[in-house]
Amino acid sequence: MRGLLLPLVSALALTFAGMAGAQEIDWKKVDAALGKTGAVQGSVHRYGLPRSDLHVTVDGVTIKPALALGGWVAFAPTHADAMLMGDVVLTETEIKPVMAKLLEGGVEITALHNHLLRANPPTYYMHVGGHGDPVKMAQTIRAALALSKTPLEAGQAAPPPAANVDLPTAQIDEIMGVKGQANGGVYQFGVPRKDPITEGGMAVAGAMGSANAINFQPTGGGKAAITGDFVVTGEEVNPLIRTLRENGIEVTAIHSHMLTEQPRVFFVHFWANDDAVKLAKGLRAALDKTAVAKG
Repeated sequence: MRGLLLPLVSALALTFAGMAGAQEIDWKKVDAALGKTGAVQGSVHRYGLPRSDLHVTVDGVTIKPALALGGWVAFAPTHADAMLMGDVVLTETEIKPVMAKLLEGGVEITALHNHLLRANPPTYYMHVGGHGDPVKMAQTIRAALALSKTPLEAGQAAPPPAANVDLPTAQIDEIMGVKGQANGGVYQFGVPRKDPITEGGMAVAGAMGSANAINFQPTGGGKAAITGDFVVTGEEVNPLIRTLRENGIEVTAIHSHMLTEQPRVFFVHFWANDDAVKLAKGLRAALDKTAVAKG
């Protein structure tokens, strides 16, 4: 009986710690530091940093920010401060100054890599993390991104009311087994893993980047460009990539986004531009090779 109670006690402790931290943090000061209002998902405050200034193409497809250029940072309250995670989109010349300013301000760099192949111009993704005063971390992030051309104008981080996308979304939802959401002309899915991912003893919520992300951008005639990333354990990597390739979906990157998470997970990025229903079936087959939450 004791063995059954320990996980419950631990989970409750994390929940109450998050609740306590949420009450102590003045989120208006965090908003002011970033110049944006965060979208609140549970106890997580997430701030969108899309690279709407960039004109990027892949294989002739113009990439919408919501498809693959949607940088973000998110804060989750702990006992008295916050855990930070994020993913900012940079051009090659922006990497060095942004990294220097982040490190100078105490924000950790947890990964730097590509997500796409054949992008013109090339884009890179710098993943960040940290624990501490969320206001100070937000100030550091804003100062660092000011050294790039990332739009930092004040405004809501949450997307405007979703417009319909030119895809058979009801059919895609049925195939995927999850309801998607339209955002900025892109149809998006977030599919959590069955078991939680933790870092530093704290559960990493889907809004902090622990969920499978799958995006469809219409390209005309029932076709869609798809990209995103699967969150998988080591033993799931090769069954997943075999299934993606068997379904005509290209694997574009395999790497980590975090440093000390448990269990250790890898992020598998992908790309295709084909019939949207066909691709949805391939993506669902790939998800079935991983331990995702049901329902």
